[in-house]
Amino acid sequence: MFHQLFSTWMQLTRDWGYAGVFLLMAVESTVFPLPSEVVVPPAAYWAQQGHMSFWGVVLASTFGSWFGSTISYWVARWLGRPIILKYGKYVFVPEKKWLLAEGWINHFSVGGVFFARLLPVVRHLVSLPAGAARMNFRNFSLATLTGSFLWSWVLAWFGAQVLGGEPRLLQDPKRSCTC
Repeated sequence: MFHQLFSTWMQLTRDWGYAGVFLLMAVESTVFPLPSEVVVPPAAYWAQQGHMSFWGVVLASTFGSWFGSTISYWVARWLGRPIILKYGKYVFVPEKKWLLAEGWINHFSVGGVFFARLLPVVRHLVSLPAGAARMNFRNFSLATLTGSFLWSWVLAWFGAQVLGGEPRLLQDPKRSCTC
C-alpha cells in the first residue's frame, strides 16, 4: 500500500511539473503544514530522469516559497499582531509559536528570516511576525529568496543524488523481487 501511495505521489509530481512545484511550495511557505521534503526531492528525481531540469526545480521551488511567504507577510502586515494572537490557533499558529517567531524576528531581523528558511516549522511561520513587525519588504524578500534558494538547492541535490540514481524506484517491489 505504501508503495502505491508513493508511486501515485511521484507520478503527480511529474505530471504537475514546475507549476505544481511552485504551487505546492507556495502552500508550504504559508502556515499550512506541507513539508517541502515531499515536494522538491520527487521533482529532482524527475529532473534526473530527464522530465524536468535540476535548476528549473530549484527556481520553481524558490519562487513558490517566496510567493507563499509574501502572502503570509502581507496578511500579517494587514491584520497585525492582536488578530494573529486571537485567531492564530485556528490556522496552526498558537500563541507560544507566535511568541517564539516574534522573538526571532526582533532579535535577528533580516538574518533571522534567512536562517528561518533553513529550519523546519520556523520556516512556515517567520513571515507572519516579519509582516506584523512591518519589516522592510525588500529586505524580507531578499532574505526569503536567498534562504529559500539554498533550502531548495539542498533538497533538489538530495533528490537528484539519492533518488535520481534509482530509475527503478517506482517499480513494485513485490513484482520485481527475485526472491
